[in-house]
Amino acid sequence: MHYYTDVLKKYVDFSGRARRQEFWMFFLFNTAALIIVAILDAVLTTSPLLYLIYALATFLPNLGVSVRRLHDQGKSGWFILVAFIPLVGWIWAIVLMATEGHPNPNQYGPSPKAVHA
Repeated sequence: MHYYTDVLKKYVDFSGRARRQEFWMFFLFNTAALIIVAILDAVLTTSPLLYLIYALATFLPNLGVSVRRLHDQGKSGWFILVAFIPLVGWIWAIVLMATEGHPNPNQYGPSPKAVHA
C-alpha cells in the first residue's frame, strides 16, 4: 500500500527515477480503486461522476510515476506519448514500463534499485 501513497505524495514530481515495482504496484492499486469507484458509482446511480473525479485526481500522479519509470531506463518523459500511436502504441508503452531500468546512475539520478537495496 505504501507504493500507492508514496506516488500520491510525489503528486507532480516528474524528476528522478521509479522502479518497476513502484510503477506496477501503483498501477495495481489504482486499477483496483477505479473498479471500486465505478461499482460505487453504479450503486449510487451517480455514474460516471465519482469515477471521473477519482480519475482526474490521480491523473498527475499516474503521469509522474510513468515519466519517472521512463527516466529509470534513460529515456525522456516524452516517450509516454508512444501510447498514442494507433494500434501498437499501447503495446510499446507496456513494454517500456516492463523493461528493467539501468543499474547505474544516469542523467536522471541514481538507480532507485541501488538506493533501496
